[in-house]
Formats: sequence, structure tokens, C-alpha cells
Amino acid sequence: MTDGDDTLSDQTALLSLAFDTSTVTTLRHEVTRLALAAGLHDDRLDDFVIAVNELVINAVAHGGGRGHLHLDRVGANLICRVTDQGGPAHLTPPDQVPTPTAVGGRGLWLADHLADSATFASHPGGLTATITMATAGPWPADRP
Repeated sequence: MTDGDDTLSDQTALLSLAFDTSTVTTLRHEVTRLALAAGLHDDRLDDFVIAVNELVINAVAHGGGRGHLHLDRVGANLICRVTDQGGPAHLTPPDQVPTPTAVGGRGLWLADHLADSATFASHPGGLTATITMATAGPWPADRP
């Protein structure tokens, strides 16, 4: 498997777990523990956990009440993929800031802005959201 020119031979699966409303808190604690062990600390750890939590909450709220989380370490990166079965999603482009009066619409925006990179793919069976966070190295130049 390849990701651009980088091989994924150093990929390690850390977690693959189905979730629903009753397991959101436990899942967040497990992601925190694994991300810390993988080398994320301080604000980067907090940003990653918040971004993952927003994806999980989005799946529960808009994706049929449940989903599946995959967390992998690939080299110095943590990659989290959350899938749901909520049917095709209408995605607001993540570069559009939700209006202050909007009732929702901030979860995917937050995930996109807190992670080093994010992709969102709507498909007939739901949504797949993937975020990446480097565990080491400098803060990306395009991040505030």
C-alpha cells in the first residue's frame, strides 16, 4: 500500500473499534492514551483528541448513531479514520467558517482546523473522515 511516494511498511494498527453513544467517552480516553504513547504531547495531543472526538460525535449525531474508528501510526504520523453509515452527507467546505448563529456545522470544521490534515468523503453509505497528526517535528507553517 502506498500513500504518494511514502510506503506504509511502517504502519502499526493501534485501534479498530465500533462505537455508539454509550462508548464515546471510553473511546476518547483510549485515543488519548494511545496518542500520548505514540508521542503526541501538550497542545498537539489536545488538538488531536478534540478533532477525533468531533468526528466521533458527528458520526453519532448525523451518521446513524454509530460508527467505526481506525487509528494507525504510520511512521511519525497518527492517522485516524472514522466511518459512519448515515447515508450521503452534505459537506460544508471545511474552509468555510460556520456562522455564529448556526446550530451545528462546527465539528468537521474543527477537525479540519485542529489536525495537520483532514479529508472528508461522502458516499452512498455515509461519511469517511480521515485526519492526520505528526507526532514529532515542527509545527506546520500553515497552522496558527
